Amino acid sequence: VQLQAYGGGLVQTGGFLRLSCAASKFTFNAYSMGWFRQAAGKEREFVAGIGPRSDSIDYADSVNGRFAISRDNARNMVYLEMNSLKPEDTAVYFCAATRRWGDFDRGIVDFWGQGTLVTVSS
Repeated sequence: VQLQAYGGGLVQTGGFLRLSCAASKFTFNAYSMGWFRQAAGKEREFVAGIGPRSDSIDYADSVNGRFAISRDNARNMVYLEMNSLKPEDTAVYFCAATRRWGDFDRGIVDFWGQGTLVTVSS
């Protein structure tokens, strides 16, 4: 299983970034996909999730209305568009896959990917 996240970087407050995650070596369209993040000194937290057919979408309250998750099952890709970024969004962002949608926001994950660092300057 491979989940490769990329697209992180340094952006100013109010800016925009688009994260991408390339998945391979598992049945991508059978899994819910999502993003978690971990800031320095804090626990990893759920950010956003999307069901296998994009029929279910969930966001953490802290990003709802600013972030948008999407997926492309033909390309085995999942994306996170992040708008109106704030310094508190600074974290390493991880791509994840799960067969258990109902437990996703509690961090019940089958596969974790490598992280990509997002830094939002004030």
